[in-house]
Amino acid sequence: MTLPQLVPMDGTALPSRRILLIDDNDDARDLMGMVLELHGHRVAMASNGAAGVEQARAFMPEVVFLDLGMPVMDGYETACALRRIPGLERTWIVALSGWGDQATLTRTQQAGFDYHLTKPADFQIIDNFLYGDWTRLRR
Repeated sequence: MTLPQLVPMDGTALPSRRILLIDDNDDARDLMGMVLELHGHRVAMASNGAAGVEQARAFMPEVVFLDLGMPVMDGYETACALRRIPGLERTWIVALSGWGDQATLTRTQQAGFDYHLTKPADFQIIDNFLYGDWTRLRR
């Protein structure tokens, strides 16, 4: 059984993105991965920062959704490590965390994140970002 894919009103195909999810909450990560795959994206997943960095080297994602509060290597350290990987300079790194206070927003920006979403994230916002015209986004 194949599920219908979302298509824009003009009939052109929506872009399929390579997305890496790094989150130590297995249920949240797996659910988001399934939804993203149903929307036509290619998804890789990791349960901690160190595994996420290794996965990023092999998968070369266009977008990384990254939890902040993880054991061993938190999201801030992971974002910094991702930014040092050759070929990932243009990868969008999005914080996906339960923390959304001003101090956390400032810290994610300093660590090299491009965006910050607070859990539970509105999937319409995620869709708009993933299907949007990235040529209009600023870096």
